[in-house]
Amino acid sequence: MRSVLIIDDELSIQQSLLGALGDEGYRVSLASNGKEGLETLRKSYHDAVLLDIWMSELDGIETLKLIKSEWPSLIVIMMSGHGTIETAVRATKLGAFDFLEKPLSLERLLVILQNAWSLSDLRRENQALRSRVEKTKFIVGCSQAMKQIQEVIEKVAPTMGSVLITGENGTGKELIAQSIHAHSQRFNKPFITVNCAAIPEELIESELFGHEKGAFTGATQLRRGKFDLANGGTLFLDEIGDMSFKTQAKILRILQEQKFERIGGSEVISIDVRIIAATNKDLKAAIQNGLFREDLFYRLNVIPIQLPPIRDRKEDITILAEHFINEFSTAYQRKKRELTQEAISLLMSYQWPGNVRELRNLIERVMILTHVDEDGLPISVGALLENMKEEYQTISIPMEISKSESQKLKDARQEFEKQFILKTLNEQEWNVSKTADVLDVERSHLHKKIKTYGIEM
Repeated sequence: MRSVLIIDDELSIQQSLLGALGDEGYRVSLASNGKEGLETLRKSYHDAVLLDIWMSELDGIETLKLIKSEWPSLIVIMMSGHGTIETAVRATKLGAFDFLEKPLSLERLLVILQNAWSLSDLRRENQALRSRVEKTKFIVGCSQAMKQIQEVIEKVAPTMGSVLITGENGTGKELIAQSIHAHSQRFNKPFITVNCAAIPEELIESELFGHEKGAFTGATQLRRGKFDLANGGTLFLDEIGDMSFKTQAKILRILQEQKFERIGGSEVISIDVRIIAATNKDLKAAIQNGLFREDLFYRLNVIPIQLPPIRDRKEDITILAEHFINEFSTAYQRKKRELTQEAISLLMSYQWPGNVRELRNLIERVMILTHVDEDGLPISVGALLENMKEEYQTISIPMEISKSESQKLKDARQEFEKQFILKTLNEQEWNVSKTADVLDVERSHLHKKIKTYGIEM
């Protein structure tokens, strides 16, 4: 229900507008002067304001200035029984949406409000679009692999070429698809996602192609499918490798003809849809095993993009972690935090079976579960370990060290450092120079640590 605030010192105007707009389905609030109107706006949200110009105490023009200073996008329609062209022009320059002369024409007011809602919806859609483009206009990472993927996105985005994105779960395949769409000429058209693995086999065709009313039991009304909804835009088929052979054949036909029919219907619907597909499976192996159509594979695989796991591009880990810290600092209104050098070393040494998604979840948990009095303090190794899932932990820390309340913190830290150095040395085949590089410490400093902890080389 749209809400309108009427600011007018004439009781008769208030009552007539209250009744008329209420009959049209609007929620209406009343204020007798500018000051009262501002207080009402501060207490509750309103979609538009009807503001009289000539009022005692605080006139409409001054009230308009104050409204626009606090709520720049709020729609304000001015009203006056003694209006002049100069006054109307001045109000418009100050941000008024329109100007109505008294006595008011209800028909004209309703038309103005409808135009205002259309503008408001357009602004909101534009803002959402800009936000989406901002989020997807760049890929976070400095590794050579991600730079090459960014170059491919810039080249392929303006074209109609189908894209097949492959990679492990959690590597960011949907983000790549969104980035391609955001950089394409279809950026202001729909981006529709279908998770092929999450939809039951008996429902996948209805989900993709839609159905007519009465097509089957329970089809009580016409339903548009994902292909229909994505018309003019991009359809992202996630986990395409989990789609049945029967559905694959229908997808192939649509890609070839750009036409389809709804279930239970005879009307041929023409579409203009760009397909981006993604999978974590080896489709060539699936083809050999008779689980995936070879012709569909080559239709989708015009532009292949292989996303590497995060463990193969470790130079991106710190950048991604800092990016997520900034994201959740804003989302949860927390102070920005740094990572200690030991925390960075831990993140770098971990294998990340859940890839970027796991790293993001870890940082979000740390930011949520951190006490308020820790805001702004560096994120320590301990804070990370407390929030890392036990089944994914690859850093070996004896339970008596991590759990004991009697052991001093200094002793626990030293024991952890020893175990951490031992693990990294083992990973680097006991090469001190490589281990020092991974731990980001001087080689001489690492030698001292090895000697201090009595590590046998």
